[in-house]
Formats: sequence, C-alpha cells, structure tokens
Amino acid sequence: MLRKWPVLAAVLCCPLLGAQQLSDLSAPTPIPPGSTLVIGFLGGFEHWNDNHRSVRQLTLKLRERPHVYAESFSNWHRTVAVEFIRRALDTNQNGTLDPEERDHARIILFGQSLGGAAALATARDLDQLGVPVLLTVQIDSVGLHDQLIPPNVRAAANFYQHDPLTIQGRTRIQADDPSRTRILANAGSSYIFRSIDRADVSWARRTFGGSHAKMELDPKIWNRVEHLIVDAVSRR
Repeated sequence: MLRKWPVLAAVLCCPLLGAQQLSDLSAPTPIPPGSTLVIGFLGGFEHWNDNHRSVRQLTLKLRERPHVYAESFSNWHRTVAVEFIRRALDTNQNGTLDPEERDHARIILFGQSLGGAAALATARDLDQLGVPVLLTVQIDSVGLHDQLIPPNVRAAANFYQHDPLTIQGRTRIQADDPSRTRILANAGSSYIFRSIDRADVSWARRTFGGSHAKMELDPKIWNRVEHLIVDAVSRR
C-alpha cells in the first residue's frame, strides 16, 4: 500500500534542519488554569516552524484565540511534545502530574501525514500518564497503528484521500472504547479533478506530491479542522 511508504513522504518535505527544543516554544509552562493546549504535528521531515505548512499556519491562527495556547512540532520530536505537555499541566511545578492536574487537562492533538500518526501516538502516551484528550484530528494520516483511538480521547476525526498514484491516508479510525470516544468523521475526498493552489510549494511537492500534497493545501479541509478544534475549545 502506498500509505505505508513513509520514506516516500520524506521526498516531499524539506530537509531536517535541527532539533526542536523546549526553549523554541512560546507557551508558558505551566499554562494558566482553564486554558486549552493545542498541539499540531507536521508531516514528513517538515520543520516544526515552517510557515508554509498548513499545520503551522493553523497553529499560529489558533494562538489568536483567548485562553488557547498552540504549538507545532515535527513528528519525530514527539518526546519533546510530551515533555512540554507534562510541564504545561504541572501547575504546582512539583515535577509530577497530580490527579487534579490530570483531571483538569484540556488537550487537543492534530496532525497531517506522518503527523497524524504522531498525534495518535502522543494520545497513547498521555493515556499512559492518565491525561485525557478532548479531541484528535488526523489529516491524510500515514503511519502504523494510527487507526485505533485510545480511550482517553473524548472525540476524534479523520480526513483522508485514497486517489491512485499518491501516498494514501488512513481511511477509517475507530474507538478502542466506543463508550468513551466519539468518532466525529471518517471523511474522504478526491483531488483527481480538483485544482488546488500550489504556487507556494517546492518543485518536488508539485511534481511528486499528487493528491496527498493537494489535501495538505486544501483550505476546505483546514477550515473543517479549525471548526472542530474551536468547537472542542468552547466545550466545558
């Protein structure tokens, strides 16, 4: 299956430019009580602060909302993301997450391509820590074990395309425990006869990216993702 070729995904991305560190992030640690923390994971070898990428663009847009702290991460820096989340939730700064800190956590995770799989893997890491997740959103998710949503996730959505001759996203996600997780969408799109503005992307992505790259640039998809996140932020 083309969706299992993460190496091909790397061809479509910029080179690795350096390790992401906690000092690169703008959100305070801990975040103020009652705030929502939104974490976005970029696909391929995309750098965490690449402003040409839709994950990063949405992250910056979400920062404009009150009581929302949003950060983007490269998908291969999940350990940095988990440590950041732990510090963001540690309101008494005692180095561990107490039951009250875990119970009051408001976390949203989203990602595109390999970043979609990273979002799910991070949700599983947080499940091991006893931290709930309000929402996960996967956009043309590529990776292993990215179809089963862990029980600490309240709601999940999946957007994908399965056009020929391109990297293909995960077509269906399901809840490990349907009584605890609501699947909001398994929504497919096709770009065979659709034109998407790709003027601001590299030659490699225009030439080899196909529908996988088109979906990453589709404003309709990202408007839906933004709507889901904003709706989850507003819920208490």
